[in-house]
Amino acid sequence: MTSRPAEEDRLRDLARLRRVRDRIDREYARPLDVEALARGEHMSAGHLSREFRRAYGEPPYSYLMTRRIERAMALLRRGDVSVTEACFAVGCSSLGTFSSRFTELVGVPPSTYRDQAAQGTAELPPCLAKLVTRPVRNREARTPAPHLA
Repeated sequence: MTSRPAEEDRLRDLARLRRVRDRIDREYARPLDVEALARGEHMSAGHLSREFRRAYGEPPYSYLMTRRIERAMALLRRGDVSVTEACFAVGCSSLGTFSSRFTELVGVPPSTYRDQAAQGTAELPPCLAKLVTRPVRNREARTPAPHLA
């Protein structure tokens, strides 16, 4: 059985982590770093990273980059935004880092995605297009069953 103060501390930490996650979701296009996020909740960067990973399965920077890539995917699906415009619109300052992370999460470079998505989702309502094209992190991807001969 946990003591009451320990349980209260844990709940207080979870509330702080939710505020950090909500801030990332709201301000993804602004310059954010783990130190600034931690300072905003009166935590150390190391503690925030450990606890965020424990609560949400990934560190805050990875969560931020995934949100940015999701937003960039939505912009690129429209077809009227260049890769560079999408990169800077979602808060990335390096086209190279953006392209690498995009390719890692989505499986294709952003320019290829833009061309394919504009054609492939043209008939879908935006809410379904977002669901179908959501990035899949490597640990979420299903591995094929081994083929036994």
